[in-house]
Amino acid sequence: MRKAGQRVLPAVVVALTLGIGILIGTVVSRGVRAAKSSPVAADAKLLPMPSPAEMSNSFAAIADKIADAVVNINAETTVRVSRRRPHSPEDSPFNDFFDRFFQGNPDSPGGGGNDLSRQSLGSGVILDKNGYILTNYHVITQNGEDKPVDRIDVQLHGDDTTKFRAKIIGSDRWTDLAVIKIEAGKPLHAADLGDSDGMRVGDWVLAVGSPFGLDSTVTAGIVSAKGRDIEGGTQGQFKRFIQTDAAINPGNSGGPLVNLAAQVIGINTAIATRRGSYDGVGFAIPSNTVRKVYNALITSGSMKRGAIGVQFQAQASPALLRSFGTDHGIVIDSVQAGTPAERAGLKRGDVILSVNGRPVHSGDELVSIVSDTEVGKKLRLEYLRDGKHATTEVGVADRNQIIGENRTGEEEEGGEQAGPEGGGILGLAVKNLTRDQAEEIASQLHLDTKQGVLVSDIQVNGFASDLGVIRGDVILAINRHSISSVDDYNKLLAPLKSGTDVVLLIARRSGPRSFTTLFLADRLP
Repeated sequence: MRKAGQRVLPAVVVALTLGIGILIGTVVSRGVRAAKSSPVAADAKLLPMPSPAEMSNSFAAIADKIADAVVNINAETTVRVSRRRPHSPEDSPFNDFFDRFFQGNPDSPGGGGNDLSRQSLGSGVILDKNGYILTNYHVITQNGEDKPVDRIDVQLHGDDTTKFRAKIIGSDRWTDLAVIKIEAGKPLHAADLGDSDGMRVGDWVLAVGSPFGLDSTVTAGIVSAKGRDIEGGTQGQFKRFIQTDAAINPGNSGGPLVNLAAQVIGINTAIATRRGSYDGVGFAIPSNTVRKVYNALITSGSMKRGAIGVQFQAQASPALLRSFGTDHGIVIDSVQAGTPAERAGLKRGDVILSVNGRPVHSGDELVSIVSDTEVGKKLRLEYLRDGKHATTEVGVADRNQIIGENRTGEEEEGGEQAGPEGGGILGLAVKNLTRDQAEEIASQLHLDTKQGVLVSDIQVNGFASDLGVIRGDVILAINRHSISSVDDYNKLLAPLKSGTDVVLLIARRSGPRSFTTLFLADRLP
């Protein structure tokens, strides 16, 4: 019996322990449920899981809607290449490469020549069911040259076998846009042109085109910036790009950038890259610029813009404006001979304050007003000269007739040099002009006397370099005091110190026998 009692006792202890454990577990469980029913932040809403299928379906629907309006463009030019070897020794290993590449024998009698086909690929977007297609100017012109290619073939979406020969309706190199036309024998699917001004940084966009010749490629991204000027100078005056991180590569040129309504809000034109392919940043011509150019090209075959014949900086520095006694306006760097501006009496150093009573604060504003004015009409300008206000009327001429390409000429050097190794406070070294140089500049710029010193060296990251001075420039004046020698230059430099405004009047070669002038200014650090 004792042994039996001893066996029963442990069992009772185990049963009691289990019972107590179950009771404690029940109490704790009820406590946890009570805690869950009373959240810490009672007025906060739980965050739902987003639906990836929703955005995916939107992109797919956009791609389906725009695909038939995007075309592949193959531009070809026949190049006549001499069958002579390039300058190389008789036993050069490159001779065999040359023979194989040009598929000819350079040693044949008379030398001869081969016709080679140079091809470039691009994209385009149909904007009219009758076959009118918008693309980039550089897609349908010969590489690096301002003349059209020999042949333009267009392939429609979903048709890999048929090529349509296109003709050029009109082009505008200032915006890098062109209109071509094909005869497809049927109405084509045309895209809708949207409002680029309504796009915001952060809006979703799709880029559609044929990168590397891969037809109907769609990439997604956002508008990462607006109003980008990536070229500067006269070449970039009419190109204020939409920047996007949607992948754009060679071959995308001329294709559309579309919004979530499948409307074209830009024409893919350029990429920022160090490798020749997509590096995360691409640029498109805004659709509101496209609309204006397209309408002009299908109406007259060309885009006419007004101009008056003055040159200036896109953004005048506060230091430059202070030196002329004003807080706004456009400082005229130079006036082109024989233009409306010269006939109206405008001169280098005048500050245009307003046009038809509208104040101007940047070069872009002035360009916009003048270029949009009908050729032949007159504008009333208010300007500042030597601290005095004056007005004049200036006629508007055709920009294509008075604006030429800037070309950099050969640089000459001569005379005594000044400027220590460090480059002095301006960070540059100068030389006296030779007699021929001085006479040429005086003649071209209509100067009464010999004027200027030649910039012979520039300190990297120095003050002058940051201003935009380049080797070969001629400094005509510092703070509006004329310079005719290195001695004059040194005397004007002596009083300059940190915090001083510096205004340089520069003469820069713009052609084989021509110069342009410009003001460069900032405050010394």
